[in-house]
Amino acid sequence: MLQLTETKIRAGVWEGILTGAGEEEPSIEATHQTRPVQGLKLQRNEAENYWLVSLPIPPEAISEGVQTILLNDTANDHQLGSITLLAGDAMSEDVRAEIDLLRAELDLLKRAFRRHCAETA
Repeated sequence: MLQLTETKIRAGVWEGILTGAGEEEPSIEATHQTRPVQGLKLQRNEAENYWLVSLPIPPEAISEGVQTILLNDTANDHQLGSITLLAGDAMSEDVRAEIDLLRAELDLLKRAFRRHCAETA
């Protein structure tokens, strides 16, 4: 069974490692909003017995809101993974953005408390 593990996104290119495919090149496709995404590349690493998968993120997937690119094994009609991109107002509702705001507010409160302690001492 094929297993896809994301390794990184760098300079607009998503990369992952595909295991369980053996020596024959697997049949994989990427789609965004049910349309095929061009540029998917597979490169065999014989020494480590895996396939390196790379996909340039298409400009149309970098848009306001949440965008998802699906990576599918077409031979078995099985979803291997997904790439999720968040941008714009959708990020303001994201939990990570909320935590960042809470940290900023906590820093503000710490400075105000320290100033208060220094003034009353």
